Amino acid sequence: MEKVILIKYGELSTKKANINYFLAKLKDNILIALKDYDVKIEYDLGRMFIHTNDFSNVLKVIQNIFGIHEFCIAYLIKSIEFKEVTKNIINLLKETTFKTFKVETKRSNKKINNTSVELSKMLGGEILKNIPNLKVDVNNPDLLLNVEYRLNNTLIYYETLPGLGGYPVGTLGKGLLMLSGGIDSPVAGYLAIKRGVKLEAIYFESPPHTSNEAKNKVFKLSRKLALYNNDINVHIINFTAIQEAIYKNIPHEYLITIMRRMMYRISAIIANRRNCKVLINGESIGQVASQTLTSMSAINEAVKIPVIRPVACFDKLEIIEIAKQIDTYETSILPYEDCCTIFVPKHPVINPDLKKCLEYEKLIPYEELIYNAIKNHEIIKITKEEINEYSDLL
Repeated sequence: MEKVILIKYGELSTKKANINYFLAKLKDNILIALKDYDVKIEYDLGRMFIHTNDFSNVLKVIQNIFGIHEFCIAYLIKSIEFKEVTKNIINLLKETTFKTFKVETKRSNKKINNTSVELSKMLGGEILKNIPNLKVDVNNPDLLLNVEYRLNNTLIYYETLPGLGGYPVGTLGKGLLMLSGGIDSPVAGYLAIKRGVKLEAIYFESPPHTSNEAKNKVFKLSRKLALYNNDINVHIINFTAIQEAIYKNIPHEYLITIMRRMMYRISAIIANRRNCKVLINGESIGQVASQTLTSMSAINEAVKIPVIRPVACFDKLEIIEIAKQIDTYETSILPYEDCCTIFVPKHPVINPDLKKCLEYEKLIPYEELIYNAIKNHEIIKITKEEINEYSDLL
């Protein structure tokens, strides 16, 4: 009997003809995450197995990998003979403390004559015979014993743990996350990763109006996202000249709208260069003036690339709850202003007129300003190996 880590696929099992692509990517992602450990991975269309001697650390790592529905310690018996399976189950359960149990059996090997229900009853009877003071409880057992009869072996396990679900990172292409230092955009990034999107990020700084602390906060948030994304490239755009030109020349009620249109244009160019298929941001309908439907429409008009807003229909409390779950909330609420929170007008327009946006943009040489911002932008690659480099930010 071999001790292994069992991975269940969940949603991936619905992929039918494409499932091999998703499973191969999941295996690759797990190997990348576990490259510092001695592991061997095997899989078929039903299950994936990790062979290792470092169960504790490997379990900690795989709990942060998307594409895994459930995982657990399991025991692989290289036999489908009832007596051999029963002997191994009895030996295993004698080392476990419980008073009530239930047996659930699956048999993908249909050559076995007994049905799954019959096998469960037979195994339950042998357990009661060999381990005293136990009772069967089919509704709320202390221990749910899972037994899977496979083609040439049998799998037994209990105490499964929930995985993150979703799709393996990278199976659905790349996206560029418009990452601010706030609460919403890291959550949006996390949710995009969950759907199989490999992220790069873009951050707009405006020195001296924004501080190094604000940028460091974004690096820390990026580090949190890299935990799920394997690594992350952060594009740092100096937005000062553009923001000052907008402030000096554009009617103040349109400052935020025009600023966002410029950010979208820059992000779309960077996305195209980096083979990112979509922009991703943390906009939530109605949360601020630039996030009304009219505002979103006017801002979106500046680019042709699709824009995904994973938290668009979440309320603030729902977003905060996810931020706390992924450990970005405490960082996001640090009091350092970003581009979106400086130069905020007292009465921003909530229903901007697109014709006025186009008219006001002619007041500044935005094409030249955008060119210079992109030409001089910086790329920071944050990986798991660089944790020491950014330890002061973590």
